[in-house]
Amino acid sequence: MIDRATVDKILDAARIVDVVGEFVTLRKSGVNYKGLCPFHDDRNPSFMVSPSKNICHCFVCGKGGTPAGFLMEHEQMSYPEALRWLAKKYNIEIVEKELTDEERAAQSERESMFIVNEWARDWFHQTLLNDPDGVAIGKQYFRSRGIRDDIIEKFQLGYAPQRRDALCQAAQKAGYKAEFLVKTGLCIENERGLYDRYSGRAIFPWLNVSGKVVAFGGRVLDSRTKGVAQKYVNSPDSDIYHKERELYGIYQAKKAIVKEDRVFMVEGYTDVIAMHQAGIENVVANSGTALSEHQIHLLRRFTQNITLLYDGDEAGIHAAMRGTDMLLAEDMNVKVLLLPDGDDPDSFARKHSTEELRKYIDENQTDFIAFKTRLTVENIDDPVKRSEGISGIVQSISVIPNQILRSTYLTDFARRIGMKEQTLIAELNKRVRKSLTPNPSRGGEGSIYSQGGNTLTNYSQGGSTLTNYSQGGAPLNSERGTELYTPLPPAGGAGGGAVGAVGPAGGGAVGPAVELLLLREIVRHGDEVIFDNVETDDGGTVSLTVAQYIDLDLSQDELQFSQPLYQQMLADAVAHSGEAGWKADAFFCGSSDPQVSQLATRLVIDRHQLGGRFVLEEREGSLRQRVQHLIMDFRLGLMEQRLRLIQQQLRQASNDMEHTIQLLKEHKETKEIRDMLAKKLGTDIL
Repeated sequence: MIDRATVDKILDAARIVDVVGEFVTLRKSGVNYKGLCPFHDDRNPSFMVSPSKNICHCFVCGKGGTPAGFLMEHEQMSYPEALRWLAKKYNIEIVEKELTDEERAAQSERESMFIVNEWARDWFHQTLLNDPDGVAIGKQYFRSRGIRDDIIEKFQLGYAPQRRDALCQAAQKAGYKAEFLVKTGLCIENERGLYDRYSGRAIFPWLNVSGKVVAFGGRVLDSRTKGVAQKYVNSPDSDIYHKERELYGIYQAKKAIVKEDRVFMVEGYTDVIAMHQAGIENVVANSGTALSEHQIHLLRRFTQNITLLYDGDEAGIHAAMRGTDMLLAEDMNVKVLLLPDGDDPDSFARKHSTEELRKYIDENQTDFIAFKTRLTVENIDDPVKRSEGISGIVQSISVIPNQILRSTYLTDFARRIGMKEQTLIAELNKRVRKSLTPNPSRGGEGSIYSQGGNTLTNYSQGGSTLTNYSQGGAPLNSERGTELYTPLPPAGGAGGGAVGAVGPAGGGAVGPAVELLLLREIVRHGDEVIFDNVETDDGGTVSLTVAQYIDLDLSQDELQFSQPLYQQMLADAVAHSGEAGWKADAFFCGSSDPQVSQLATRLVIDRHQLGGRFVLEEREGSLRQRVQHLIMDFRLGLMEQRLRLIQQQLRQASNDMEHTIQLLKEHKETKEIRDMLAKKLGTDIL
């Protein structure tokens, strides 16, 4: 357990810009920062970071929070794990009691796998440095590849002894269970027992973007490669490692990628290591897997500029051709550099100085148009093959989301091949139209089209239409999106269209807008006093905070929020209102409950225009006026709801005169209350 004083020290030291900046490229935007959201496929920066409030928030998917909350969501950490991460970053010492056997057994399986991998990484590395075979065989292999000792340390390279159960025995002796050795892929279990996956191999640990060891790659050493089917063996997919989501070297490269605003993509471990040794650190590898969307999204957090750096043989050309369209579709600016045939980045970097390597890259990398044109169109005499090459390049251009960039590339391509631009435009438009698909959520007449996950959605209420632009399939005014406004169903439909919540009169929850607006006042201003010297029944006086006033007003008629989470947050605010120095926004945003933290962050962060999207501005007027107005809105919604329920009961009770008279009386009383509330609110009731 971490004591409260240390927790407070950690939270006080943690700065949201520092923490988010470890995972996302942030750019200054007024007093705040913005970047691409790491939680969804974000094409336009919608992730805002507020240094003054020490929180972050995505205006599309709604995720974010405090430094600890961000880590919990992004790295799938528990609250204590996030605190330990922050303590390590800010050099804050944590003194914890020794875990008991029961507490150790209760630790999550995922955490156990990370722990086992971290131990294995250290064991492989120490074996390389200190074991006689490790020094004579493993270290000699790395030296033969020209890898310096400082680079061995930087990438924590290691060696696995040739004895088939060396790691198994050492791990179990250290107290690690066979179950986790198998689940991480370090060991293999069959009818003959447990044995090492990587025995006799050089070891390359895989670190994810936050520096956790998620997997390993093992390479058969040069003297044993002859006749071996698998030169490299990699960790199998597990709960903590999915090869299509990870990039080798991303942890060591991320700061250089941001600094250079470019990433070089190579194919293998030694390519990454050789480039680092040559002084070029913004390098990652997908290591034998086909480039995936997940990997591209990971890179786009840090830069939109990528150079594919492959060897010039057939395999390298194929890899470059295969990845280009995916990168373009994800709004990446793509350049390609094929090294002289016979060289890969590893061998080429070892032959040249850093200056020569940088000069060669600068002078020879080309945009994808030049690369594909040279390969598939230039010097091709066969009209059919030339036509296929031109069509392939037009197809690549068609997937670029940015219309201006698409047009620029098309003009450049037409000039290169000496073809009329209008002909290419016609072909391009045909392909763009073909890529548009009906939105499955809106069928039939009036269907709305979507492309690349961006959807145009119309909402209407009272004859007026509000058009919102949404990304990733999440409408801006949905529960997941940015807006507090929620479109109401038309009158006569399910739920009827009132605004309010469940009350004693019954009926379902209708339209969370007013509830959410009330909760926003609780989160933003719950600790602020809005009534001074209120007389009590015993002749005394009290002051009421926003939270206390809302709770008192609703409880008089036994009303409550329809959402249990909202109700619990109100109760927490009331419970803490009397505490000196208590601040509602900091309390809720810093909650160890991710659901509370994310919701509070969404309500606290300043509203502003983002990319031309509609936003709901905070109402004008004093805080007391806003709260009173919202409570009346809340009650008006309940009266509307109750009136609809009575009308429904009247239709069903047509043959029961006594019950009908009772319902008519109740309808009259409820209508009078409804009209009174509406008059106070300035609302016309028809």
